[in-house]
Amino acid sequence: MKTVLSGIRSTGHLHLGNYFGALRNFVQLQHQAKCYFFVADLHSLTTHPKPDDYLSGVKTILSEYLASGLDPEKSTLYVQSSVPQVCELYVLLNMLTYKGELERTASFKDKVRLNPDNVNAGLLTYPVLMAADILIHRANWVPVGKDQEQHLEITRMLARRFNKLYGAEVFPEPEAYNFGGHLVRIPGLDGSGKMGKSENNGIYLVDDQKTITKKVMRAVTDTGPVNPNDPMSPGVANLFTLLGVVSEPEVVAYFREQYDKCTIRYGDLKKQLAADICKHTLPIKERIEEIYNNGPYLKYVIEKGTEEARTSARATMELVRDAVGFKTF
Repeated sequence: MKTVLSGIRSTGHLHLGNYFGALRNFVQLQHQAKCYFFVADLHSLTTHPKPDDYLSGVKTILSEYLASGLDPEKSTLYVQSSVPQVCELYVLLNMLTYKGELERTASFKDKVRLNPDNVNAGLLTYPVLMAADILIHRANWVPVGKDQEQHLEITRMLARRFNKLYGAEVFPEPEAYNFGGHLVRIPGLDGSGKMGKSENNGIYLVDDQKTITKKVMRAVTDTGPVNPNDPMSPGVANLFTLLGVVSEPEVVAYFREQYDKCTIRYGDLKKQLAADICKHTLPIKERIEEIYNNGPYLKYVIEKGTEEARTSARATMELVRDAVGFKTF
């Protein structure tokens, strides 16, 4: 059986990109493969979250995972920092990774540009910690978006490098898993492309109807097409991409026809888009609130998942330590 791994940072909330990009597909995948889902609380430390917000963030992401359909009886759900073997492997992989390789990653360059006053070492070695997350369970498949492909390639490189250096086939080379199609990239509402927490351009699973409608109505557009088949501006193209994800095909076809005829009213498109998003997310929002307030259930889920994750991680680190040459007297 294939092993699959995915993680979400514990800062903020899950957004449409997370849900439509992977989460709803995990509901089916967890019946076909051994799946590990974790809350990436160590990754979140690169942005220095307040300690008082820490537990709340973990509970939020875990609740959103479960509300989206993940089943703790079928999958392993855990918190990254609760599996100490991740940090041990992170240290060892850092010894195999070169500064220049990390400085060339697109994500690091973007973070430096957006946050020049917080270029910490954890930010630079972010891809190595991600590699440790994946390799600690010797995952075969990793569902990633287009923006994470480079990080996955670093993971593959480190797996090859470790195996070759120590002459042991400890790690498989994980592959990007896209559920049978192209890697999904859900756009934001500001016309910049990717929907994400740091870009502050997303719609979240916990947003209510009023908030969703307000966000969509403020989305970036343009003055409208002048000639038939005019190319779409980035903002309008993003709205049509979202429409294609959440709306019925006939709805998409209708607005595309209106665009081509230069008669489209962006206000009507946005109202339809907001309504269709709500159909998907409002039932999830209700389940999130129920699960978040169910302390005993969350405790059961996390204790069960932590033990399963630690068992897997210990088995991997026994192989790693033996390959490196760590011995006990």
